[in-house]
Parts: sequence; C-alpha cells; structure tokens
Amino acid sequence: MDGNQAAVPPARRIRTPIMLAYGFGTVAYGVKDFCFSTFLLFFFNQVLGLPAAEVGFAIMCALLLDAVADPAIGFLSDRTRSRWGRRHPWMYASAIPIAIGWLLLWNPPALSHAGMLAWVFAMSVLVRTAVSAYEVPSQALTPELSADYEERTRIMAYRFLFGWAGGLGMMILAYAWLLGPSPGHPNGQLVRENYPGFALASALIMAFAILVSALGTHGEIKRLPQPEERTRQSLGAHFAELGETVRNRAFLILMAAGLCYYSAQGVSFALSSYLYAHVWRFQNQDFTIIAFSLLVGAFFAFFVAPRASRGLGKPRAAMWLMAAAAFWVALPYVLRLLGLFPAPGTPWLLPSLFAIYALNVTCSISATILGASMMADVVEHSEIETGRRNEGVFFAGSFFIQKCCSGLGIWATGLLLDLVNFPAAARPGQVPMATVDRLTILFFVVYGVLAIAAAILYRFFPFGKAEHEARIAALAGRNAEMSAGS
Repeated sequence: MDGNQAAVPPARRIRTPIMLAYGFGTVAYGVKDFCFSTFLLFFFNQVLGLPAAEVGFAIMCALLLDAVADPAIGFLSDRTRSRWGRRHPWMYASAIPIAIGWLLLWNPPALSHAGMLAWVFAMSVLVRTAVSAYEVPSQALTPELSADYEERTRIMAYRFLFGWAGGLGMMILAYAWLLGPSPGHPNGQLVRENYPGFALASALIMAFAILVSALGTHGEIKRLPQPEERTRQSLGAHFAELGETVRNRAFLILMAAGLCYYSAQGVSFALSSYLYAHVWRFQNQDFTIIAFSLLVGAFFAFFVAPRASRGLGKPRAAMWLMAAAAFWVALPYVLRLLGLFPAPGTPWLLPSLFAIYALNVTCSISATILGASMMADVVEHSEIETGRRNEGVFFAGSFFIQKCCSGLGIWATGLLLDLVNFPAAARPGQVPMATVDRLTILFFVVYGVLAIAAAILYRFFPFGKAEHEARIAALAGRNAEMSAGS
C-alpha cells in the first residue's frame, strides 16, 4: 500500500456546529472573490484611470504563478505531518498574509503607469497565493470529513452558502456604507478615499473567518485520515505521481466544466458594475437591493442542491441547473433589446431584476455545489485506480480553475470594453446607447455559450451514487484485510 494511504473516512453525518464552523471559513474566499471580481478592475480603471485591457492583462498574468503555487500547496498539504494534522497548519498560517496582501492591493502608492500595473500584478500574486494556502487545504477536508455520497453535497452546500453570504454581505456593506454616497459624491465607488476603509474592513473579516473555521474544526483533526511515513522520493517521482493522479477522467471532466462556468461567472462579476450603472442606471440603494437578491438566491441554493441531487443524481441535476442559469442571465437583456423590459427608473425594474437574479443565482450556485460534491467523490475513484488519497491535489486543481477564470474574466471584460470602445472614467448617461447595447449582447452571448458548455460536460460525468458506494465498500474491505494481515 502506498504511504499516502489512509483509512477511508466514515460515512457519517457531521454535527451542525462543525458544519457551521467549517462553512464559515469560506466567508474569506467569498469576500476576496466578490471584491476582486466586482471592484478591482473598476477601481484601477474607473477610479485611477488605467486602461481596462492593461489592468485585466496584469491580473491575468498573476495566474501564471498560481499554476505552480496551487498544485504545490495541494501536494504538500496531502503530505504534511504534524500534531495538527495535514490541513490545519496551512489554514492557521494563511490568515495574516491574506490580510496584509489585501490591504496593500487596495492602497497603491504614487507610481508611474508601468509601476501601477506592476503593483497590481505583485499584490494579486500575494493575495491569490495566501488565499490558496487556506482554501485548498480547507476544501480538501470535505471528502475527509465524511464518505457519505449525499452528506458531501450537504457539506458543500454549507460552504457555498457562507461563501456567497460573505461575498454578498461585503458587497452590501460596500454599496451601503464603505463605498456609499457622501456629500458631493453621489457614487461613492468613484471616490478613491473610500477604498482604504473598504480594504481594512474586508481584510479583518477574512482573517476572522479563517481563524474561526480553523479553531471550530480543530477537534476533528483526530478523526481525519493521516498519511503514513513515506520513503524519500525524487522530484521526478513526485511529478510522475502527480501526473498519474490528475489524468483521472472524472477529474478532467469537472475541471473542463469548471473552466467554462467560472469563466462565465468571471465575466459576469467583472462587468456587473458597468451593467448596473450604464444599462440599468442604478443608484446606490439599488446596488444594495440587487446584492440582497443574490443572497436570496444563495440561500435557496442551499436547499435546492441536496434535493436535486437526491431526485436526479448529481450529474443530471448539475446539467439542468446550469442550463437554467444561462437562460435567466440572458432573459432581462434580451427583453430589454426587444423593448419588453421595464425601463430604468420605472417602478417594476428592480422587482423584475430581483426575481430574475435570484433565480439565476439559485440555479448557478446549485450546479456548482453539485460539481464540488462530485469532485469530493473523485477522491475514492482515484484511490481505486492509484492506491493514493490525494484530496489536496484534486481541490487544488479545482481552486486553480476558479481563480484562473476570475482573472480570465477580468481580462476578457477588459477586451470586451475595448472592443465596444467603452470610455474610461465614464459617467452613467454619457455612454452612447449603441455602445451599451453592443456590450450587453456580447455579455449574454459569451455567458450563455460557456454555461451551456459546462452543462453538457456535467452530463458526461462518469459515475453516480451506486458506483461511489461500491467503491467505498471495496476500499473499506481492502483496508480491513490489510489491517488483519499486518
């Protein structure tokens, strides 16, 4: 048996306090991801006046280091040995670097044009790497906490609920207060002096969430699988082992689906401030209401995903929910172009958008919860094939795709804005309507194509509940035989 082999986790239901603590940690990633995707390009382009395409390119370039850092963190986390287990040392150590990197990102010094772009790149690398040091080991806990097929969906539902709640809560806080209106500044998102307070508040929230989650799950360490002592391997042998692991077909399908969906989500988040301001002509209170609609959608997804999994199975449920998400995204923009949607400033605009956005978020989050739950099931699928448990490697790949697509979304958004000749530092009402229309058409076409591709890929996931439970039984039997023979 490979030295990384550990006992199969029990198929148990996790106690609610542990689930709450575990899920609460994703508040940190939610805050980072929503603020990064929604405000970062806007801040450096519309507030500081840098070209959107150049800022997007600098952020995307930071992904080159993620391609090395994320798998390395996952690989090392799988092999960490300490009295605090494999995952918790990484989780504890990440809190302070995340907060420091975040504060630096939003408080650039007076630099030249090139220097400012270099600052965006360097601070993005620092923040992304620190977030990976927490999120990859934290995600890897999911298949270790329970081997139960449906319980893993429940665990992921908690993670996604807190992640979205954290991000959307931060958005509401930003729109209503931190980046809210002030005398002489009706749109506080355009005021640079608002961003230091915004950065400090979000940094403290992220560090607090990480520490609460690590402390709240600390008591589970003794129940988690631990790696046995390993003989020393060459670097080449390590990479050969890693390559064998990630060639798993089920893993590659989920990676491709994630690549498509998270790219669509990255474009949607990065364009949201532009669409809200220039298509729907939102005022600050409108931003808060719409952010709340997304939170409602995340809350419904918490209940929809587990029920859809039980009723349809994870692959089919993920397919239909992702296709529905594409429909709801396109609907208001298509109706607007046809003259059938409430106009900006009319009473029915916000209620209509509230309902549609809530439905879109319910469907999209439910689909991604199921995708993440399927990734947890891949662990035993790979263990049967390779004899190793590599939770960290699989979730590092999944997390890299999420971060990669966030950066790609920002870069693609910069290209879309340049393609339609969208002006920098533009004020609502000053952009030609033809330009706004071209931007909305490009947006929902790009989102729709990517989301439908993700839906098709989910449908090709190669196994369901029966196959998973058969593998769990086989692994348990194999471990029992080895224990009896030792």
